Amino acid sequence: MDLASLQVFQTVARERSFSRAAEKLYRTQPAVSIAIRKLENWVGQPLFVRGSGARVLTDAGVLLSDYAGRMLNLREEIRKGMQELRGMERGQISLGVNESSIHALLPVLSRFQQLHPGIHIRVHRVFSRDVPREVLNHHLDIGVISYLPEERELAAVEAYRDSLVLVVWPGHRLARRQEVPIRDLGTENFVAHIVESPYRQRVVQMFARHRVPLRMGLELPTIESIKRCVEMKKGVAIVPRMCVEQEVARGSLRALRIRQMRIVRRLYLVYRQDPPLKPAAREFVEMIRRKRPRGTAPAPFAGR
Repeated sequence: MDLASLQVFQTVARERSFSRAAEKLYRTQPAVSIAIRKLENWVGQPLFVRGSGARVLTDAGVLLSDYAGRMLNLREEIRKGMQELRGMERGQISLGVNESSIHALLPVLSRFQQLHPGIHIRVHRVFSRDVPREVLNHHLDIGVISYLPEERELAAVEAYRDSLVLVVWPGHRLARRQEVPIRDLGTENFVAHIVESPYRQRVVQMFARHRVPLRMGLELPTIESIKRCVEMKKGVAIVPRMCVEQEVARGSLRALRIRQMRIVRRLYLVYRQDPPLKPAAREFVEMIRRKRPRGTAPAPFAGR
């Protein structure tokens, strides 16, 4: 039994005639009769009452007609579902980001949902170092990391450029400045991120190179908790600018440049080169690509 045979049977039952069914299906009447005979052999009993032509279904025919209708309807649902996937009406994207990177994606996520409300987006918090593995293992469609991946199976598109800034509370002695030399920070108590990263290491090395003490009296697990501590006057912090834009805008924090610190932070979307991205994920990457920062090459990076 196959769906084509069920469609022949349903047409014969609906038209109550082998000849009219053949016309509807653009087939010969003998071909229709053969298809019905094969179905009856599979069922093990007649589908139409003998002597009635195709006007009256047997009990087996009524039962098969019910199931055939469900199966053919399901085939149509599958066809429509596939069309909707291609047309961005439904689907799912699985993203993996660390805590700070999500700030860069929020505007694009909001825009994407406005344009494609049928696409379900799941954002997973993943340590940056684990993102390439999770993408390669098909646990994520797209990951966001702050370095170019070494894996040759991955492609990368630069999504965002940011910088590290010093943040202080509004009444801090340095709050009225726009830029401070690193030597002025030797007595400050820093609230640091406890998660190791290449950028944290570069900051540590920068202070060591200029022979300025870096007093990290408090280490916390999240950027949000670090910002709250600075607002509570428990210390100052060095964080990605994108993570404090709202606080700076409303005046609860001040962002300053450190004169000797010129650390550009780049974020990359990474995804498997094979198999190709699903339509929804591909559209998300293209939306990021269209908004890529100035000076970013349009071609994606392929792993070394």
